Amino acid sequence: MDRSKLYRRFRTLLIANRGEIACRVIRTARAMGLRSVAVYSEADRGAMHVAEADEAVLLGPARAPESYLNIERVIDAARKSGAEAVHPGYGFLSENAEFARACAEAGLVFVGPTAEMMIAMGSKSGSKALMEKADVPMVAGYHGEAQDDATLAQAAEKIGFPVLVKASAGGGGRGMRIVQSAAELAPAIISAKREAKAAFSNDRMLIEKYVRNPRHIEVQVIGDSHGNLLSLFERECTLQRRHQKVIEEAPSPTLNMQQRAAVCAAARKAAAAVNYVGAGTIEFVSDGKDVFFIEMNTRLQVEHPVTELITGINLVEWQLRVAFGERLPFVQEDIGFSGHAIEARVYAENPRKNFIPSVGRIKTWHAPDGVDGIRVDAGYRSGDTVSPYYDAMLAKVIAWAPTREGAIDKLNHGLEETDVYGIVTNIPFLSALVTHPAVRANAIDTGFIERELKNLTAAGSVTAGDLELGAAVAIILADERDAADSRSPWQSFGWMPVGQRRRNFLFRQNQGGEHRVTLTYGNGHSRVMIGEHEATFGYTVNHEGEIDVTLDGVTSRVVSAIDGHEIYLRTRNGRFELHWVDPYGGEDEEQAGEDKIAAPLPGTVVAILAEEGATLEKGAPILTLEVMKMEQTLRAPFAGVLKKIKCKVGDIVQEGVELAELEPSAG
Repeated sequence: MDRSKLYRRFRTLLIANRGEIACRVIRTARAMGLRSVAVYSEADRGAMHVAEADEAVLLGPARAPESYLNIERVIDAARKSGAEAVHPGYGFLSENAEFARACAEAGLVFVGPTAEMMIAMGSKSGSKALMEKADVPMVAGYHGEAQDDATLAQAAEKIGFPVLVKASAGGGGRGMRIVQSAAELAPAIISAKREAKAAFSNDRMLIEKYVRNPRHIEVQVIGDSHGNLLSLFERECTLQRRHQKVIEEAPSPTLNMQQRAAVCAAARKAAAAVNYVGAGTIEFVSDGKDVFFIEMNTRLQVEHPVTELITGINLVEWQLRVAFGERLPFVQEDIGFSGHAIEARVYAENPRKNFIPSVGRIKTWHAPDGVDGIRVDAGYRSGDTVSPYYDAMLAKVIAWAPTREGAIDKLNHGLEETDVYGIVTNIPFLSALVTHPAVRANAIDTGFIERELKNLTAAGSVTAGDLELGAAVAIILADERDAADSRSPWQSFGWMPVGQRRRNFLFRQNQGGEHRVTLTYGNGHSRVMIGEHEATFGYTVNHEGEIDVTLDGVTSRVVSAIDGHEIYLRTRNGRFELHWVDPYGGEDEEQAGEDKIAAPLPGTVVAILAEEGATLEKGAPILTLEVMKMEQTLRAPFAGVLKKIKCKVGDIVQEGVELAELEPSAG
């Protein structure tokens, strides 16, 4: 095909993605004078990326195969909207060669590499064969065509355990398993294939030697259609959980200048093997001394902002200019970096419950975007709904400073100033991680989070004090005032013609101890009695989500939210969630039992792992659900007999539905 048809100037760009990456591409497109077109599913009708685009086209139902992964519908959306080009973002169809080819055949510019480049480098197996020819250093492994059980088992034995089983078309840790022994191999392959098939429609596996205590180093590259290829330094992505990156930083604090030059040269050699065009990432694993090629991602990466902050280069803008057919504006010697940048991925998940995804409506969203040195790339805002159908990432908080220590401090400040209420997030976990002494000292490897998980997810023990309880009273009063007729003097806080009144409040924190507060108000100063301490009291609503609370003449700003009887507060002492006990009764104290084997979230049953009538030990696997593109295995909460399985493979189940019945063992 004529390359001038593949790369040419355009004015209307369709973004074939959702969430924060769609919003990020839309903003850069607008700054470049381009018209943007969003696509969305039924679940995303009110999504942030839909609101930010100039135009939006409905793709179909919520499930990704019927919307964001449906090539025909995306191409049709481009035709309907008059789009001339498509930016795939990351995930979904971004590394799908069939999609890139379909765009070209439809006369659309695909903002990325050609289908042929994608096939050559997007397949982990194919790219490894290519890298062998290009003399790029690699980890020992098997990446052949044969996929039968015997061949894979023989390859693993030859490589030597532990090995890593990986989806050839994979990414984001999906379809990847560490296997310590031959006995673990078969079930690991079955599980990895199933997950890879669901995520990428391709269950081909490769096997490679698992590097102990590894570090993950990757190099950003970009090439144009005129044969120019640049590397934009490296990123360290060693802090991972289940092979999914959690914290990324640039430049790597592990490499010296000589090692940096060597790994960047190897990355350019790898990309040059296919005359690469567009933005991409060459990924390496390091044993502390040497680096080995593991794969290439033929797309933009989630962590690209850290590279942007140290180089001053807008990678999305460069992607679009390359797609215009322009030459890269620099040569390699022109590329430098300044300072240090670090990024944390904010997810809707509960780290204290094995990182189970959290769904629901976001009632409060507050982030310190625009603060010097802090950048927030978000795909959600107050009022948005987090659905169970897509990846659980909400936003990225990124910080830059002249030094690594300064960047870590600034990132932690950014996390502390970020409030998401209505769903559970991993923000406290991220703060605990970036402030861990070993992270500050760079004494880490890819297994660090798993080893430190108990400490990183420990529940906070800070008890609500006078400030928090006074703030809780203030937000209740402010909420009641907003709901009432504000024109009436009888609704003005503290106003009475004569005398004073008392009002009692009861709060519960974390299902634990109760806190009583008595408010005295009316004619004269208002006061609160908290335990044995009495204080003068007042408050002012600063603006939405913030209240200035005054106790004994000291005024403190508090971030707050109230939803019925549930109260969220962030004070100088940390984050607090309080339950306002209904003064008129009617409290529902019934809690779901820990012994209930039920769907934690809406999902699809993908495997039944035990038979009815089987005697199970505590922790034995019973069934596997696919939730938010990840597999969740439900296990026996106690030893007993599996009396009944109430679902079958393929069932789509809703949150709270009982899936199996376990009868406790006698005695």
